[in-house]
Amino acid sequence: MENVLTVTELTQSIKFLLESSFGFLWVTGEISNLRQPGSGHVYFTLKDENSQVRAVLFRQSLKKIGFDLEDGMSIVCRGRLSVYQQRGEYQLILDMAEPRGLGALQMAFEQLKKRLEEEGLFDPSHKKEIPFLPHRIGVVTSATGAAIRDILNITERRFPSINILIAPVRVQGIEAPPEICEAISVLNTIEDVDVIIVTRGGGSLEDLFPFNDERVARAIFASRVPVISAVGHEIDFTIADFVADLRAPTPSAAAELVVPIKRELVEAVETLRVRMTGGHRRLRERLAEKSAFLRERLKDPKRRIEDLRINVDDMTEKLADNLGYGFDTRNKHLQNLTGLLKIMNPSVRINNDLLKLDNLKKNMIAGYYRLVDDCKHKLQKNMAMLDILSPLAVLERGYGIVRKLPDGTIIKNISSVTVGNQVNIRVSSGTFNAKVTEVPREKKDERKEV
Repeated sequence: MENVLTVTELTQSIKFLLESSFGFLWVTGEISNLRQPGSGHVYFTLKDENSQVRAVLFRQSLKKIGFDLEDGMSIVCRGRLSVYQQRGEYQLILDMAEPRGLGALQMAFEQLKKRLEEEGLFDPSHKKEIPFLPHRIGVVTSATGAAIRDILNITERRFPSINILIAPVRVQGIEAPPEICEAISVLNTIEDVDVIIVTRGGGSLEDLFPFNDERVARAIFASRVPVISAVGHEIDFTIADFVADLRAPTPSAAAELVVPIKRELVEAVETLRVRMTGGHRRLRERLAEKSAFLRERLKDPKRRIEDLRINVDDMTEKLADNLGYGFDTRNKHLQNLTGLLKIMNPSVRINNDLLKLDNLKKNMIAGYYRLVDDCKHKLQKNMAMLDILSPLAVLERGYGIVRKLPDGTIIKNISSVTVGNQVNIRVSSGTFNAKVTEVPREKKDERKEV
């Protein structure tokens, strides 16, 4: 009981033992439970048939692997073993990961291809033109591989004096991508390098994977010097092929595309020289013939002068005829225009319009008076009719209108009033109020008589 450890002390001891016993190690397994929080770090479980271990790939390392991690993907990863004290769990802190197996490599290839294509790295508008006859060719490849031997053989046979600068790099393994990027960058600093060939021989998808690395793709895209990609065989396609300014199916084909055949160039130049010489000779002959013809014509200039005099006389007569005809035609046209101007004189039209306006004014005044008379007649007729129909005319004959107060209801029947009711009586000259003092009863037979 004397050496009782706290949980923290125990965890720290285990952490020290694990980290001191295990350095960097390579581990293979399948990804599961992958998650990526807002920090950008990736946390997952690496498992096989019987066991599992937690793993973390920090954001800085994630940018270097060149593909997206997914659940179910098999990978080979490098890292160090550590203990997360807060939970007392051991885990792998990774700094490198590679797809394991053809399916995973193909998946990584498709992921990177889609992402770079969306960014525009494959756009034809970014492709640079390959020079016809480069001054110096930069070759990024293995110094001992078959690709450089093929390129040297082809260039020696086609153009022996061509200048080739080799940037030796590894073309396989995880160290290859940074070396390829560095070689492209260095060749871009050399002024007389006109074109760069990035190449290697054929191989499996794993062998060609350095040329599917995002860093290599971006280095090719950023190159100011045109880049030809010649990776693998004709059936092999890599990300470098899509980004490069030109893809060659093989290293030999790349050499043939960039280096013309010297003998054919010499023959073409000679053919052009012969054609130029022959054309110059034929031009001299045509000029000599024309000069002789002109000298022949200049032997007797009097004949030419006589012909010109005759032409001048003919032209003078035609000019005189045309001038006379033109004068007569224009004179007739002027006379016609003068007649039309007299007919279309504005003063005549103004006088006619004034007469029309005066007649319209008279007609309007006469119509106005007729309309006033008609309106007066209609008004008198309507007033007479209104007098006939007016209830005031009835009142003038001695009748009255009796209204019951206070509501003003017109009394039409004797049964509508009782003794004591106040009434208002309107006669022709005005109104007055009265009080009902008696309501006599009518007899049935009297009402019948009425």
